[in-house]
Amino acid sequence: MQIARVRGTVVSTQKDPSLRGVKLLLLQFVNEEGQLLEKYEVAADSVGAGFDEWVLVSRGSAARQVQGNEQRPLDASVVAIIDTVHVEDRLLYSKKDQYR
Repeated sequence: MQIARVRGTVVSTQKDPSLRGVKLLLLQFVNEEGQLLEKYEVAADSVGAGFDEWVLVSRGSAARQVQGNEQRPLDASVVAIIDTVHVEDRLLYSKKDQYR
């Protein structure tokens, strides 16, 4: 799994029928210092994440299984909205501090 920040949404009116009703998010990955990396990814959102939130992303075969028993053509899924991240006894990110 990886940590990413929600940068936007992706809307597609024509898509595989198994993706109907699936919210797609544009994510930008975060490194261990909390800095945004250049890499972006589109992921299905199963938890209702919003713009600028930090999220946990599952990739590969695990991403396809998050959506239930139906197999969907997914490479990535948002599986959690992050509240806090601690690295080496320091607070790297806190959701409550971000929106003050």
